Amino acid sequence: MEDKSNSFSSSKEEKADGNNVFQRQDSIQKNNTGSQNMKDHGNSVGFKGEREEAMVGFDDLEGAARQHGFMQRQFGAMMQPGVNKFSLRMFGSQKAVEKEQERVQTAGYWIIHPYSDFRFYWDLIMLIMMMGNLIIIPVGITFFSEQTTTTWLVFNVASDTIFLVDLVMNFRTGIVNEESSEIILDPKVIKMNYLKSWFVVDFLSSIPVDYIFLIVEKGFDSEVYKTARALRIVRFTKILSLLRLLRLSRLIRYIHQWEEIFHMTYDLASAVVRIFNLIGMMLLLCHWDGCLQYLVPLLQDFPPDCWVSLNGMVNVSWGKQYSYALFKAMSHMLCIGYGARAPVSMSDLWITMLSMIVGATCYAMFVGHATALIQSLDSSRRQYQEKYKQVEQYMSFHKLPADMRQKIHDYYEHRYQGKIFDEDNILSELNDPLKEEIVNFNCRKLVATMPLFANAGPQLRDGDAEQVEV
Repeated sequence: MEDKSNSFSSSKEEKADGNNVFQRQDSIQKNNTGSQNMKDHGNSVGFKGEREEAMVGFDDLEGAARQHGFMQRQFGAMMQPGVNKFSLRMFGSQKAVEKEQERVQTAGYWIIHPYSDFRFYWDLIMLIMMMGNLIIIPVGITFFSEQTTTTWLVFNVASDTIFLVDLVMNFRTGIVNEESSEIILDPKVIKMNYLKSWFVVDFLSSIPVDYIFLIVEKGFDSEVYKTARALRIVRFTKILSLLRLLRLSRLIRYIHQWEEIFHMTYDLASAVVRIFNLIGMMLLLCHWDGCLQYLVPLLQDFPPDCWVSLNGMVNVSWGKQYSYALFKAMSHMLCIGYGARAPVSMSDLWITMLSMIVGATCYAMFVGHATALIQSLDSSRRQYQEKYKQVEQYMSFHKLPADMRQKIHDYYEHRYQGKIFDEDNILSELNDPLKEEIVNFNCRKLVATMPLFANAGPQLRDGDAEQVEV
C-alpha cells in the first residue's frame, strides 16, 4: 500500500513537474510573442513616422510647385493685354481681347504683347531712365574730370544693364503693322524687323564702349595712366561716352508709342502734350549745346583765346561753368546774342555757327508745330470763318443791300451756329440704329415743342423726328 501510495505520489509530482514545464514554456512563448509584438509595433511606428515625413516633404514640393505655377501664370498674364478701357477701345470687344490673349499664349515663350501691362510699366521705367541719362551723362562727361568714382560707375553700369535688358526684350516684343494695324507676334518676324530697323543704334548706345576701350588699353600698357598718352585716352573716352546719347532715338520712339496708346491725336490733351514735348526737346538740345560749348575748350586744354579762359571760368565750380555755358548756348539758339562776349577762337566761332543753325531749325519747327496744333484745335470754327469770309466777299461783289446782308448773316448764324460739319458724310458712315438714335436726339427739342405731339408716344415722336430731319 505504501508502495502504491509512493508511486502515485511520485507520478503526481511528475505530472505537476510536467505541468510546470509546460507553464514555463507557455510563459516563455508569451514573453517572446510580447517582445516580438513590441518590436513589430516599434517598427510600425518608425515606418509610419518616415511615411509622415515623406508625405510632409511631398506636400512641401506640391505647395512650391503650385506657388511656382501661380507666379508663372501671373507673370504670363502681365505679358498679355488685359481687359480694360484701353484694350476694349483698341480691339473692339472683350471677345477680341480674349482672342488676342490666346494668340500671345500660342505665340511662344516670353513673347510680350506691346499693349500688355508689363510692357506699359517697363516703358515707363525706360522713359524715366532715358530722361535721366540724357541729362546726367553730358554733365558728367563735360564738367567732372574724374570718371572712375563709385557713384559714376554704379550709375553707368546700372544704366547700361537696363538698356541691354531692353535691347533683349525688343527681340521678344510684338510689333504693330502700320498698314493693317495687326499685332505681329511671330518671333522670327520680330527679330528680323528689329535687326533691320533700330538694332544698330540701340546696340551702340547700350554697350559701354568707353570702359571696354579703357580695359583693352590697360591690358596692352599697364603704365598707360602715367604716360603722356593718358590725356589723349581720357579725351577719347569722353568722346566714346557720347555714344550713350544715341538713346535719344529710344526716347522719341517711346513718346510716339505712348501717344498712340492713349489715342492722343485730335483732342486738347494731345495738343498740350505735343507742345510740352517740343518745349522739352528744345530745352534738352540747349542743355546738350551748353555742355558742348564747354567740352570743346576742355578737349583743347583751355587755350587762352577760348571763351572759358577769357571769362576766367577754368577753376570755378562746375555749377558756375554750366550756367555760363547754358546761357551762351541759349543766346545762340534763340538768336539773341553771343552770350557774355563774342567768339574769338576759331573753334568757338564754328561752335557758335552750329548752335545758331540748330537753334533756327528748332525755332522753325516749334513755330510750325505750334501753329498746326492751334489750327487743329477748333477746325470746324475755322472752316466756318473761312466760309463766311467767302459769303461776305460774295455780298460785297454783288453790292447787296444792308438789310439783305443782315438776313444772310442771321441765316448763317442760325444754320451753322459758328461751326461747320459735314453732317451728311458723318451720318452716312454710321449704321442705321445709331443714325436713328442721333437724329432723334438732335430733333427732340423741336418735336417736343409741337402741340400736336405733346401726348404722342415715343415711337410716333421718333418717326416724326426722322421726317423732320429729312
